[in-house]
Amino acid sequence: MTTAGPPTAAPDVVDVVTLGESMVTFLPTRPGRLADVPSWDRAIGGAESNVACVLAAAGHSVRWVSRVGADGFGDHLVERIASWGVDTRHVPRDPARPTGIYFRTAGDRADDTHEVAYYRAGSAASAMSAATLDLTAVRAARVLHLSGITAALSADCRALLHTLTAPAAGRPLLSFDVNHRPGLWPDRAEAGTVLRDLARRCDLVFVGDDEARDAWGIEGPDAVRRALPEPRTLVVKEGARGATVFHDAGVTSVPALDVDVTAAVGAGDAFAAGFLSATLRDLPVRDRLRHGHLTAAAALTVPGDLARPPARGHADRLAALDDTAWGTLRLGPGWTTAADDDRADQEVRTP
Repeated sequence: MTTAGPPTAAPDVVDVVTLGESMVTFLPTRPGRLADVPSWDRAIGGAESNVACVLAAAGHSVRWVSRVGADGFGDHLVERIASWGVDTRHVPRDPARPTGIYFRTAGDRADDTHEVAYYRAGSAASAMSAATLDLTAVRAARVLHLSGITAALSADCRALLHTLTAPAAGRPLLSFDVNHRPGLWPDRAEAGTVLRDLARRCDLVFVGDDEARDAWGIEGPDAVRRALPEPRTLVVKEGARGATVFHDAGVTSVPALDVDVTAAVGAGDAFAAGFLSATLRDLPVRDRLRHGHLTAAAALTVPGDLARPPARGHADRLAALDDTAWGTLRLGPGWTTAADDDRADQEVRTP
């Protein structure tokens, strides 16, 4: 028997609510196969909680909604996410189901040698549903951010996303990251159908061109737009080439930055957080893309999935550079902590 969220008073309306599973992550202390790694460092990982933490660090009010087990790993997740300034009061504990965990190797996820071992089947988060969460708290936001990962966890989770994305008066702006994870979908055709349906019901959609190819067999931003004509704003991430956004005023593209990568993880979640932060601030579309790239660069230059974004003033000045100066930026480890002055901006532009 599972526990539902306790009745609460009407929650405060926050800038962003994110909903989805977070897991305790075990990172290897050295490169090599999972079979050969002798010890691990503990961290946290989850697309939606990553977005929540980065947005909170950027100065926004954020609530993360999920479910965790009544266990030490659940305690760790809630405490760590709350430490970033995220509201975790609407995360019920499940005494019958565990908190999910996973182990991964140190290599790039795109590398054939990369390994991930998930222990999330039957997790507390997989029991998320309209009956086990406080939907009033979920909807009390300017933006509700969801992802396709949740749809893959269980039939109840999928039904929950359909409930939350249904047309309704006064619903928050719905942000959806396709986040196609082939390993979570035994049926590839079902994955494509479910993810496309959910994306078409949302207002702002993020999708990688590699995800579109894997899920729908299409290539290129224009093809993605033809497949998803409904979202008012559609962001197509094109990896090292940059990103393109389809919006009310037309189409805007911004090239990616030159980044000295420490670990190629967490960049997609960070990009979404940067874009959402700039959207909440009503910045121009070009600058929303640039803030996405800058926040992704912060994640790429640290070892784990999560990195604090650059200070707002520092990021704003970089986002305002002319196209030539933007094209000369090269960012490496430690760039986000550069002094908030013109000399620091000049230093990060050094090729």
